[in-house]
Amino acid sequence: MLNENCILISSFDFNELKSCLMKTPVYNQEGKEVGSTILPKEMFEVPLNIDLVHQVVVSQAANKRQVTAQTKDRGEVRGGGRKPWRQKGTGRARHGSRRSPLWVGGGVTFGPTKERVFKKKINQRVKRTALFMVLSAKARDKMLVVLDKLSLPQPKTKLMKNILEALPTKDASCLITLSKPEKDIVRAAKNLPQTATIEARNLNVLDLVSFKYLVLPKDTIKVIKETFS
Repeated sequence: MLNENCILISSFDFNELKSCLMKTPVYNQEGKEVGSTILPKEMFEVPLNIDLVHQVVVSQAANKRQVTAQTKDRGEVRGGGRKPWRQKGTGRARHGSRRSPLWVGGGVTFGPTKERVFKKKINQRVKRTALFMVLSAKARDKMLVVLDKLSLPQPKTKLMKNILEALPTKDASCLITLSKPEKDIVRAAKNLPQTATIEARNLNVLDLVSFKYLVLPKDTIKVIKETFS
């Protein structure tokens, strides 16, 4: 017989609640730990698949690649409408056009052209899964720094530098993710080496793996979940 003061909790509800919670410390701008926050497990406890992450990184890098090198083939160079000399009787090798790749000023054989396509298609679901894998790896390796808030009285680089030096990100590259456009923060972090800012809605795997630490104001976690979950 159960005591009337006992609270019945089904194992299903308990396991479900336990599986949804993951805590991480929260810092203030002075670098002091002021509490903790809950991270969604579906975003921050995803097992890492190196091959899948590599596939997404390669595709994003390829999609950003710009084709700048270009050469002209024999159909694009100027001249060549007249046969250089007659076919026989001169003692020289026969030629039909000055645009031949054998001639100086002629076309280029097998040269690079702007018609090359480097783009690689990746499904949205795969990109989202890879993003959660990298976020989970950051949280698991203590490379995720959550702030209670991030604000500056003035858009000064020195103020932003002091904040980052007080955090575990000192002397390391870091990516600051913002929940919304913050011109003062972007301007203050612009001149700091190994530091970049990005909006939560634009978060991607390539930028995450390019920096060691990920700095998140607390309200940004909700935006990431609403955007990608």
